[in-house]
Amino acid sequence: MSATTRIADRTADDLLLYRMVRGAMPMLAEGLSAEDLGAQSMPDCSPGKWHLAHTSWFFEAMILSEQPGYTPVDDGFQTLFNSYYEALGQRVERPERGLMTRPSLDQVMAYRTEIDRRMAAWIDAGGADARARYLFTLGLNHDQQHQELFLMDLLNLMSRSPLDPAAYDAEPRSRPVETGRGGETRFEGGLCWVGHDGAGFGFDNEGPRHRQWLEPYTLSADLVTNGDWIAFIDDSGYARPELWLSDGWATVKAEGWNAPLYWREENGGWSVMTLTGRRPVDLTEPVRHISFYEADAYARWTGKRLPTESEWEHAVRSRPDAFSNAFGEVWQWTASPYAPYPGFAPTEGTASEYNGKFMANQMVLRGSSFGTPEGHARATYRNFFYPHQRWAFIGLRLAADAPSTTKVSDDAETARFRRDLIDGLKKSPKVASPKWFYDAEGSRLFEEITRLPEYYPTRQEAALLRRIAPEWASRFGTDAVLVEFGSGASEKTRIVLDAASDLAAYVPIDISADALDAASHRVAEAYPRLAVRPLVGDFLHLGALPAGIGQGRKVGFFPGSTIGNLEPTEAVAFLQAARGLLGEGALFVLGVDLVKEPDILVAAYDDVQGVTAAFNRNLLVRANRELGADFDLHAFTHRAVWNAERSRMEMHLEARRDMTVAIGAERIGFIAGETVHTENSRKFTEASLRQMVEAAGWTVEAFQAGPEPSVALALLSS
Repeated sequence: MSATTRIADRTADDLLLYRMVRGAMPMLAEGLSAEDLGAQSMPDCSPGKWHLAHTSWFFEAMILSEQPGYTPVDDGFQTLFNSYYEALGQRVERPERGLMTRPSLDQVMAYRTEIDRRMAAWIDAGGADARARYLFTLGLNHDQQHQELFLMDLLNLMSRSPLDPAAYDAEPRSRPVETGRGGETRFEGGLCWVGHDGAGFGFDNEGPRHRQWLEPYTLSADLVTNGDWIAFIDDSGYARPELWLSDGWATVKAEGWNAPLYWREENGGWSVMTLTGRRPVDLTEPVRHISFYEADAYARWTGKRLPTESEWEHAVRSRPDAFSNAFGEVWQWTASPYAPYPGFAPTEGTASEYNGKFMANQMVLRGSSFGTPEGHARATYRNFFYPHQRWAFIGLRLAADAPSTTKVSDDAETARFRRDLIDGLKKSPKVASPKWFYDAEGSRLFEEITRLPEYYPTRQEAALLRRIAPEWASRFGTDAVLVEFGSGASEKTRIVLDAASDLAAYVPIDISADALDAASHRVAEAYPRLAVRPLVGDFLHLGALPAGIGQGRKVGFFPGSTIGNLEPTEAVAFLQAARGLLGEGALFVLGVDLVKEPDILVAAYDDVQGVTAAFNRNLLVRANRELGADFDLHAFTHRAVWNAERSRMEMHLEARRDMTVAIGAERIGFIAGETVHTENSRKFTEASLRQMVEAAGWTVEAFQAGPEPSVALALLSS
């Protein structure tokens, strides 16, 4: 290939890339009014019209004006659309950009068109030196940065209207939210390389590449969700000064923060303003629009911390498969102040003001957001904002110190058990998640409960399932896959397996590996033609289905009214996550217990033989065995209570005396009469069930209730 041909090819590629990048912001502006694009909502934001003009000014000021004898499109534009470049003369301060009613939007678009024409001619002329080519690439990346700023600023503007207007019919994004993986990944650290290596484009602040010592640490697989954040709010997170940095607490009080930006409490729940208007907060989506102060306080509340930017980069480079939404959802706060790397040198010339002058009083964010143009993000990218700022598309991912050893002392499940239990016992009133009942002994005790004369739900549900399973199974289709959440002994599953003889696979999911292994082995022996693919895990933190289960319709199975053990928001979040896991066209068989006389309910949860009491106390047995705790089992009494207001049975462990319990290095105090709230079992009506499942995006295809004492089964479709 001749040099002339190479130059021609490069020119064509440059022109195509330029047009693609420059065409994006006008597309974002389509359908918006001149008023939408001319208003400025706050000093940190800029009008859309200004973004459209400034990104054109950048190419004119940095590249075109260097040509001999160049005549600007309009001398006044050099002042109006300069952002912060002191070397380029006067400029309008950012808080006053919204006061510039002139030039009009039409004139700005004409300016943009003319700059694009001149840049096309510049590209076509070829022969740019290395510095000019760098500025050209910098200009394209600068334009992409402002495409995201355009969306951030537009959302803030829309949020200021009491009409809650939608800027777009659908959120402008290139990829959906990834499903959470659950858990965390450990990294041994050591001497690691950090920063841009010079291959391809990188902003000057991303280099130079340098070595950084990292102590062992863990990084959460998933971003913190809206549901997680609501738990922080409900635990008075915004009213507890001990969680906050001093400046953060002062900001909370001064600004009256009680939730992320754009959230509003209404009709018993939270809503959030988005680019598509105001909508209910989706509990499963990553939280957005939080400041560094809020992220840091939340991390303290969980007993964890924010990662440093070096930890984040090292983790994402080392194990990109270990994290959901590392890129493309929200920028993620780090604990690192925005400062120069060792050996940093700003870009030469006018562009030296691009990053270096801001390296004070700001914090680094990593990753990218849904508003970041495709191809703009990379592992070394250093975004930065002031710690109080919230209008950007920002969330967080948690980190923690890991023991200084090459061997992990606990498996992930034990570590989660320890964290959950300690966090729950530090709350007031004390709580513990019922999912930790189910080790092998807990599963055995529960199966014994199901055979008690007082405990009607299992018998009633099994009888109802036998009656309706043949009809419902006929809707599954051939080669369907049955996915059971919290499978336990999988006894009821056999009713479905017998009715759906053409199933391709069965995927039981359970938190107890021992119980799951035993149940899966029994099913595999009884159904030799069925592919049995057990999955150990918490059904509240769903990952991916195992491989080798075929492409047939996925059918969820969640019997036993276990859905009633979840808080209403958790139940909706679970059903939403299950819908995402099972995919389009899925069905879901859901079992619920129905509201009935309190005497019947209390007897079912406080049997005369004391099996339910032993099941409840097994939580403490597990803690003693697996966490090194020293609970006195005889110092706690089982209590079962009907809560009519919340339509649920509650189980508690009540302390008989004052005591202090050790869980490793933690010390938890109890006073006589204080309880640990271990389980809820919500009871439903048909109306409340429909409300719950429809909130999660499912449709009730069929609802069947059995005879008294009644339970019900619902067949859902996605």
